[in-house]
Amino acid sequence: MKLSVLGATGQSGQFLVSQALQQGHEVTALVRNVTKLTVQHKNLKVVEANIFSAEQLSGHFQGQDAVISCLGFPYKIFSAISGYTDSMEAIVAAMRLAKVNRVITMTSWYTSPESGQNAPLMVRFLLLPLIRSVLTNMNQMENYLEKECSDLSWTVVRPPGLQNVPATDKEILTHEGYFVPDPNGYPVTNSVARGDVARFMLSLLNSNEWLKKGVAMCTN
Repeated sequence: MKLSVLGATGQSGQFLVSQALQQGHEVTALVRNVTKLTVQHKNLKVVEANIFSAEQLSGHFQGQDAVISCLGFPYKIFSAISGYTDSMEAIVAAMRLAKVNRVITMTSWYTSPESGQNAPLMVRFLLLPLIRSVLTNMNQMENYLEKECSDLSWTVVRPPGLQNVPATDKEILTHEGYFVPDPNGYPVTNSVARGDVARFMLSLLNSNEWLKKGVAMCTN
């Protein structure tokens, strides 16, 4: 397929671009700084683009089969952030202009405010409050897709804590919700390989299972 990838210079994005090229896809990486993506491949085109400009993005989305966003934005302790919603609104507007229908994006476990009740104490009382600004804006982006993007085939992938390691051959576990629970309703893990998140996101290109849904994932 022809894929436009945003966030391609980030740690998850680099795994996704690499795997997509290995699978034979043609990748257009839309980046803020072209010097940050060092990989070279005959099926890779790297272009500089303003990820908040629908006008700029739409030109690069022309003729693409799908858009995949691995964009991430840093948390702030004392103020809100808006990068997830601002970028997704631009992506969606550009997709409509370019007549592209499929978008896959990643957020996180626990984006819903009440979903961390059964998380381990360290996660619940230290980590989640620390990154609340990110989780809140991720949740706003998820709600935007759900309420205002019924014309698009979107999927939100929610992974737990990200480890900067390649894909494994472990079974991928999924759950329609904000984390993957064990039989007692507690999270089955706290982390996942970034390579496995990329592997799962790319697998969705050939599946209708999670269209217009958010899916929590991890590995067994």
